[in-house]
Amino acid sequence: MDIIREFWDFLKVRKKFWLLPIILMLGLVIGLVIVGSSAGSLSPFIYALF
Repeated sequence: MDIIREFWDFLKVRKKFWLLPIILMLGLVIGLVIVGSSAGSLSPFIYALF
């Protein structure tokens, strides 16, 4: 969790809040890929999103 705190401090100091939605969406897509590849029963629902 230390890296999240450092990233938040970076955003506050550098005023780069436009990076936050990009990082969140990237994390969401990575999470969907991991869940979709590991669980066969969820695959049809995830494929329907794309």
